[in-house]
Amino acid sequence: MRGVLFDGKQPLVVDDLEIREPGPGEVQVAIAAAGLCHSDLSVVDGTIPFPVPVVLGHEGAGVVEAVGAGVTHVGPGDHVALSTLASCGACADCDRGRPTMCRKAIGMPGQPFTRGGEPVFQFASNSAFAERTLVKAVQAVKIPKDVPLTSAALIGCGVVTGVGAVLNRARVERGDSVLVIGAGGIGLNVLQGARLAGATTIVAVDANPVKEAAARQFGATHFIDASAVDDVPSAVRELLPTGVDHAFECVGRAELIRQAVDLLDRHGQAVLLGMASPKTEASFLPAAMFLDKSILGCRYGSTRPQRDMALYAELYLGGRLMLDELVSATYPVEEFASAVRDLEGGKVARGVLTF
Repeated sequence: MRGVLFDGKQPLVVDDLEIREPGPGEVQVAIAAAGLCHSDLSVVDGTIPFPVPVVLGHEGAGVVEAVGAGVTHVGPGDHVALSTLASCGACADCDRGRPTMCRKAIGMPGQPFTRGGEPVFQFASNSAFAERTLVKAVQAVKIPKDVPLTSAALIGCGVVTGVGAVLNRARVERGDSVLVIGAGGIGLNVLQGARLAGATTIVAVDANPVKEAAARQFGATHFIDASAVDDVPSAVRELLPTGVDHAFECVGRAELIRQAVDLLDRHGQAVLLGMASPKTEASFLPAAMFLDKSILGCRYGSTRPQRDMALYAELYLGGRLMLDELVSATYPVEEFASAVRDLEGGKVARGVLTF
């Protein structure tokens, strides 16, 4: 079968992958669509260390083909969006409703694929850049069949990370102010999460002026073109003189993290979503934090997949959550290189690979 494999040197579109049958508690899914995210490219450039060879992809949706023993919430023919959280469901963190913190779900990649008889790793317990993948039952979230799979694919990463960071981690309230640094795929979902939460002043900042239209469409009340102003913090303070209640850094650069912290109002919080290099260090002034300010990490939108992903699908069907508008372009999996070029060139909010 076809898939996108990273061999440690370069990503390759191959057609000779094989996958084993589902075991107890597992679900085999025929992938229909998968979003290309910067995290996939971060494996290729080394920002995210990962063993190779590995099948990439972690933001996908498709149709259940087979289930293993004990799986009852989905069956063959069901449409599902896929989570990356292979949480155990039984540890203290899972029991507290914090599956993103499950210690059994991080750092133990499986090898359900083979190529030429040799085992191949699975990225993010998902590997959506393959015609078929194998996930734990908890990762397969049943969605209504009238949600297009090209749109549903984006629920599993960009949407849960951005919207979840607003609703679950920051808990933005009605009337709050929100700053979003970086209006890419994650940033757009932070913007629409802020809109859903009832934030009143929602400021998007990006160095690419082309992104203004999409930022405003998703919920930004103001847009600052970082390439056209001498001082972004001053431009933000013209809109919010005392600072912002919630600042979301969606790029992963140390200077922007500092900017998010420095722009907080009293009792404000900076939420870090951008994927920085593991060795990146960021600084802040501790004295400035004594006014009840906070710096928050956020993994995967602090998501509970079976609850949140199903909710987002329903919000989409109710016209309250935008998914179709996130899909800038679709590409047959064979055109993976073109999708990468468009993503790196800032031409797309999300490019979606199709099978």
